Amino acid sequence: MNSTELAIETTSLSKTFGKQAAVADLALAVPRGSVFGFLGPNGSGKTTTIRMLLGLSSATSGQIRVLGEQIPDATARVLPRVGALVEGPAFYPFLSGRENLRRFDTANRFAASSTRSARVDAALDRVGLGHAARKAAHAYSLGMKQRLGLANALLMPRDLLVLDEPTNGLDPQGTREVRSLIRSLASDGTTIFLSSHLLAEVEQVCTHVAVMSTGRLVAQGSLDELRAQGSARIVVHTPDLADARRVFASLGLVPDDAAADVISADLPATVPAEAVTAALVGADVRVRGLAVEGASLEDRFVALTGEGFDVAE
Repeated sequence: MNSTELAIETTSLSKTFGKQAAVADLALAVPRGSVFGFLGPNGSGKTTTIRMLLGLSSATSGQIRVLGEQIPDATARVLPRVGALVEGPAFYPFLSGRENLRRFDTANRFAASSTRSARVDAALDRVGLGHAARKAAHAYSLGMKQRLGLANALLMPRDLLVLDEPTNGLDPQGTREVRSLIRSLASDGTTIFLSSHLLAEVEQVCTHVAVMSTGRLVAQGSLDELRAQGSARIVVHTPDLADARRVFASLGLVPDDAAADVISADLPATVPAEAVTAALVGADVRVRGLAVEGASLEDRFVALTGEGFDVAE
């Protein structure tokens, strides 16, 4: 993919603090129009990377291009086209949600004052805060503050949205609304760069994924490509577990501990599912059900980072 097709591109990007490398030799390629999930355990370098992309922190070495422009050289031209919600929103606590947005919009020299009220109200409505527009920000819940931060990022048309944990603090309904909003923005052509720890969020809205571990990029590609890099699994329902285990062993498969009437194992590409089926039938194993499952994103994350993944809603 050439540079003109990328919303974000980094080359050999590194950031060190003293002798500690927070980000090392990072080569990101975020396609325009994608919803790009940026994943990694705590301390993997995600937030440091986001701060460099937005010009909030300088790189030790390497290059960054955002919307085709070099960062930090073109920061003043690029940032008006970028909306961001990073490290949680901060507001004037005794101003209303609407007045907070008006204050932020006034500080934007590219924002037309003649359309300010209409744009503020439209942004509040889009994130479901129209009913709380006059309420003081200190009385907002954490989830409402998160939505207000999203509204701030949407005050102007954006080519790129950078969102750091956008569903933090939201209840399940709020989370679904933010997912819907992200899909809507992506369908309008906005590129979404989404840092998250929530597996359901990433799998339901993202088209592409990058995985960080200890400051390094360990995987990158479309969601389907990342899943395909893992091993498929074969799951067999049978009352004849001992016989099925012997068949698996004869094929070089290492089954998990069987539970009830289910036995499963990783299925390498060298052993087609049809061969497993034929061997089970040939051994007179009664098969009540057989399925081949692709590797999940959680499986790949654990394999790549050695750490678990937060799968909670």
